[in-house]
Amino acid sequence: MHKNNWDISDNSIVNILTKRYDPTKKSPIIKLKENDFKIKKILNPEKKIEDLLCTSIRQKISNSKKIAIALSGGIDSALISTLIRKEYPDLKIETISIKFPNSNDETENAEKISNVLNANHHTVLIKNFLQEMPTAISLTKMPFWDIHWYYVFKKAKGLSNILITGEGGDELFGGYTFRYEKFLSLIKSSSNPIDKIKIYLKCHERDWVRDQKIIFGKQINFSWKKIYDDLLPFFDNKLSSLEQVFLADYNGKLLYNSVFLNSHFKNYFKMDYHTPFLNKNIISLAPHLDSNLKFDIKKKKGKVILRNILSKYETNKFISQTKNGFSMNTIEVWNSNGAELCDYYLSNARIVEDGFINKKWIQKHYTKTKNTPNVRYVNKFLGLLAFEIWYRIFITKEMNPETKLSV
Repeated sequence: MHKNNWDISDNSIVNILTKRYDPTKKSPIIKLKENDFKIKKILNPEKKIEDLLCTSIRQKISNSKKIAIALSGGIDSALISTLIRKEYPDLKIETISIKFPNSNDETENAEKISNVLNANHHTVLIKNFLQEMPTAISLTKMPFWDIHWYYVFKKAKGLSNILITGEGGDELFGGYTFRYEKFLSLIKSSSNPIDKIKIYLKCHERDWVRDQKIIFGKQINFSWKKIYDDLLPFFDNKLSSLEQVFLADYNGKLLYNSVFLNSHFKNYFKMDYHTPFLNKNIISLAPHLDSNLKFDIKKKKGKVILRNILSKYETNKFISQTKNGFSMNTIEVWNSNGAELCDYYLSNARIVEDGFINKKWIQKHYTKTKNTPNVRYVNKFLGLLAFEIWYRIFITKEMNPETKLSV
């Protein structure tokens, strides 16, 4: 990007507003490649994975007196919490769930799991999700609007100096069943790598809109070819179609969104942030497992091996059969104050004035999206809002990072 002191390029802006992550950045964890998915026969894989998770846990919290765990109520965080309690029966545990108004969530299940594990549970209700966006953006120096992990770290800081999460379980063990089902139903035996990339992007319909190209102004050279080129190594290989999705998912939002952002939040809040699933030994082993241990195509059930491990423990009965995580109703965010914030900041946007975003696109879609919210366009407007906030903090320097967004 022009004339600024921050390491963010025009290509970064295109990536964030099209894929919701920026692969030009350096990730704190390793990337995976085609060769990492060569199937290996592993004796008793459930025991092997459980042992590796327990080892990962012991390496990080062996001398701790109290820890905080981000507990959504899903399989990943429930399994990690369960294994921590198994390893440390007397450890003081503070579990944290995030709840959003009018959103489907698993906070009730999370509290039940916490009670079984004799932990102290904290449910944080976020009524104004966008309020602290300037602060979160100032910490990460990147224009991302989905900042729910910021609130997790903020709560955890008052409870412990260690935060444990279940990040990575979905990507390494097949958690995105809705995506796999859609992708596999749309590809054909004749589909070439570019065909598969286009279908893969269709499975991420919240990330982009049909007129994506005309969002950008004269300062940005948008090209779908560049997007395809970035994804090509994940689909131009000899892996099965399902393994190709595993590879693309891992090397996408996990590396360059959640893990990237959390590394910044960890530093700001001066916390030890640990994700047992992303231990190097687990990352090295998980891709080599047979795909059937991750996603059962016939039963349409994901994370098969993690379910098998958890089935031995009492916490298993409180696990939801559908994936929610820290689920947020994007339309609710838009209706509560997102639309008004976008109107206020984008009606006189610096990113429009300086030629990065096309004013006509905003004018064409804002009123329609406000009156009849479409989740794809809502996501896009919130992405533009984050870009504008980032721009006012770092480029024009007219916004204080401590500003609370309100209308």
